[in-house]
Amino acid sequence: MDQAQQLTVEVSPRRLTLGVGEKLTLAATVRDADGAVVDDATVVFFSRARRSVGVTRQGEVEAYRSGDFTLIALVPKDPDDEGRRPDARVQVEVPVTVPKPAVDRVTFTRLPPKFYAGTRPQLAVEVVDTLGDTRTDVAVTFSTSAARVADVDRFGFLTLLEPGTVEIVASAEDARDTVSVEVESNPVTSLELQASVATARTGEVVRFTANAKDARGLAVRGVPVQFAVGGQTSPEIIAAGAAAQIAADGRFVAERSGTYTVVASSGSHSAARTVSIERRDVRREVEVVGRGKVLDRHTSDLWIWEGTDGRDYAITGTWGADGHSYIWDVTDPANIEKLQEVKVDARTVNDVKVSEDGDIAVISREGASDRKNGIVVLGVGNPREGVPVLSEFTDQLTGGVHNVFISEDHVFALSAGRRYDVISIEDPRNPQRVGRFELDTPAHSVHDVWISDGVAFSSNWTDGVVATDVGGGGRGGTPEQPVELGRYAYPNGWNHAAFPYRSQSTGKFYLFAGDESFPYGGYDPKAGGAPSRAAGWIHVIDWSDWDSPAEVARFQVPEAGSHNLWVEDDVLYVAFYNGGLRVVDISGELMGDLYKQGREIAMFVPADPEGFIANAPFVWGPQPFKGHIFFSDWNTGLWAVKLKERTGPGRIIGEPQ
Repeated sequence: MDQAQQLTVEVSPRRLTLGVGEKLTLAATVRDADGAVVDDATVVFFSRARRSVGVTRQGEVEAYRSGDFTLIALVPKDPDDEGRRPDARVQVEVPVTVPKPAVDRVTFTRLPPKFYAGTRPQLAVEVVDTLGDTRTDVAVTFSTSAARVADVDRFGFLTLLEPGTVEIVASAEDARDTVSVEVESNPVTSLELQASVATARTGEVVRFTANAKDARGLAVRGVPVQFAVGGQTSPEIIAAGAAAQIAADGRFVAERSGTYTVVASSGSHSAARTVSIERRDVRREVEVVGRGKVLDRHTSDLWIWEGTDGRDYAITGTWGADGHSYIWDVTDPANIEKLQEVKVDARTVNDVKVSEDGDIAVISREGASDRKNGIVVLGVGNPREGVPVLSEFTDQLTGGVHNVFISEDHVFALSAGRRYDVISIEDPRNPQRVGRFELDTPAHSVHDVWISDGVAFSSNWTDGVVATDVGGGGRGGTPEQPVELGRYAYPNGWNHAAFPYRSQSTGKFYLFAGDESFPYGGYDPKAGGAPSRAAGWIHVIDWSDWDSPAEVARFQVPEAGSHNLWVEDDVLYVAFYNGGLRVVDISGELMGDLYKQGREIAMFVPADPEGFIANAPFVWGPQPFKGHIFFSDWNTGLWAVKLKERTGPGRIIGEPQ
C-alpha cells in the first residue's frame, strides 16, 4: 500500500445499538482518494470504553454495560504495530448505544417494625433489572390505597394520618410491589435526645440517641425518628453554618469547629441537643531527609525492608524504559546509596516486592522483547555482594504482569490484567503455579492484589474490591483454591488499589480502596501539553461483615487523584500523583469527608528542575519505615522524608490560627 496516498475508512454498520450481552461483527472498507478499494489495507478496531463495550482488533463487538460509547476503526501508520491502539494514519468513529435493561422487579426493603399515626417514615426499595443488577437510576413511583390513612410523596416519605389498614405500592417501569400495613394509634407523648459526648473534635463521631416515651414514661420501640442538624461555625471561618452531617441512625460528624444543634423529630414531637466542636489540630511539617535520584527515566513502585544483615534496603522499579530495577542502601536515609542495578528483558518493571524474611524479591515484567513477560525472582539476601536472578516464571503470564504480592511462600501475580495466578516459590529457583482466581463478570479486569492475614483483596476497576479466602478467611480457602468472601463496587469504576486495615483505636476492620483515573488527558510534550493530572480518591469501606460492606468515608484531594497507599498505626499514607504525598489521621471511627474534617496531618509535593519531566511532581507510592516515610516519584526517583515534631498549634487551612 502506498503510504503517501490519501485514504478513508468506511465501517458497516456506521453506528450500533446492542443489548447487553449481544455481539456483532463490523466490516471495514478502505478507499483511496479516487474511491477505489484498497485491498491490502490493514484495519484495526479498538474501544474507548473496553470495560463497557469490547471489540477485537478484527471488529468483533460485544456489549457489556449500558450507555453510549465509541469504537475506533483505524489504518495504522505501521501495519506491523500489534499494539491495542496503534498510531493511526486515518481513523473513523463508530458510535455504540447499549440500552439499559428492563426492570425485572422492585421490592420494599427495611420497612419499619411499626407504623404509628402522626409519623413520617421514609420507604426504601430495591430495583433489579433483567440481568440481575441492582439499579439506582430508575424512577420509582409510590402510591397508597387509602389517602385518609396514609399519603406518600415522590421521595418515598410516607405520612401516616390515622389508624387503619392501607396498601402501599412501589412501581418501576412495569414492575411493582405491594405491601399491606396496619397503622396504629401513636402512644408517644414525649421525645428525649442524648449525645454520647458534649464536646468533640472535627472528624470525631458523636452518637445521638432518641428515646420515645408514652404517657407512663415507658419506652416506645420502633418509632421512626428523623434527625436534622444546624449550627454556627467558629466566627473566624467563612463556611456553611451546618458544616456537619448526621446519619439516619444518629451518627454525627462535623467538618469545622463551632457549635451544632441536632434536632430529632417524630410526628409532632421533637427534642434538641447542642454540642461543641473543636478543631482537630493535627498538622505537622515535612522535612526532606534524603534522596535516591533517578532522573533519566520514570520510576515506578518501591519496597523498603530490613535485610538479613540488619541493614535497611529499598528496591525501586522503572516504567516505560529498559527493564531496570535499582537496589538502594537506606540504612542512613540522609545518605541513600545505590548498590545494584538489575536489568531484565522488559520495558516496564511496574511492581517490586520483597519476602518477609528479606531474602527474596519478585519483580514484574511488561513489554518484554520476546513477549514472555512474567515475573523474575531475585536473591536479595546480601545486596552489597550482588543480586542474582534466581529464576523466571512466564508460563501463561505472557500478556504482562502489572502487579505482584508475596505472601509466605507464594507470589500472587496478575496475568494480563484478567486474573491473578498463585505461584509457589518455596523453591525460588523452580517456581510452580498452584492456583489462580478470576472473576466471571463480563469484561472483567484486575489491577492489583494485596494479601493480609490469609485474605486476598483484589482491585478490579468497575467490579470493585473482591475479598477471597486464601488461608485465613475462615471459609476453607487456600492459595491453591481461593474462595470468594465478598465484594464491593462503587459507581465511578476506578478501583485501582486497596489496603486492608484493622483500626487500632476502634477495632473496626476497614478497607481503604483507591481510585486511579486521568480524565484530563495524559502528558503530550509534542502537543505542548502540561504534565498529567489525575483524579480519584480513597474510599473507606467498613468491612466488619463480609456480606455487608458499607462505604462510610472518603479522603479526596480536590486538585489531584490517588494512586498507591499504605496504612499503619492509624495513619494513612497516600500518593496523590501531582498532589504529592498526603499523610492522614484515621484514628477513631471514620465517617464523612476526612479531608474537609482537617484530618490531613501533612502534605509534601516534590519538585526537581532536573527531573525526567522537570518540576512535575508525580508521587507513585509511599511506605512508612522506622520513623521515616519513603516514597517513589515517577519523575525523580526515591525520596525519604519525616514529619517534624510539633512545637505549637498546626496550620489548619480554613480554621482559625
